[in-house]
Amino acid sequence: MVIDHVLEGLDGKPVDLASYRGKAMLIVNVASNCGYTPQYEGLEKLYREYKNRGLVVIGIPSNDFGGQEPGTAEEIRAFCDTRYGVTFPMMAKVHAKGPDIAPIYETLTKRTEEKLRGEVRWNFTKFLVDPAGVPVARFDSKVEPLSQEIVAAVEAVLPAP
Repeated sequence: MVIDHVLEGLDGKPVDLASYRGKAMLIVNVASNCGYTPQYEGLEKLYREYKNRGLVVIGIPSNDFGGQEPGTAEEIRAFCDTRYGVTFPMMAKVHAKGPDIAPIYETLTKRTEEKLRGEVRWNFTKFLVDPAGVPVARFDSKVEPLSQEIVAAVEAVLPAP
């Protein structure tokens, strides 16, 4: 399950996803130099809109797609802060595919329901995880964070008030 993973934050400190048990998570592989990078704005708006109702957006940078995230942790943090005012949790850069795939992406792309499986194909692929830590939906890069498709899926898995 997703909540069994411990990631590294951009600040180098461990982030135990078990601490998000009971919350919905939207896990997104992000990049600073991609045509989809403006989605940071929508991700931040989605996070601010739903965080008090139990949604956590988690950004995980990856340089696997066109070398579009070449920055250091400090450069990524500065970019997110100054360009998009990102307040949702950001993790350290990892591999989202290939032989060095990070365990979180191994779980999201290989150890989940058949309909959600498959290699991440590009930046800003989004995985929705329910409050029990089970992946329930996957959205391709082109699906905007504030689209009806994502908003409806998020609202469907938010924890009961």
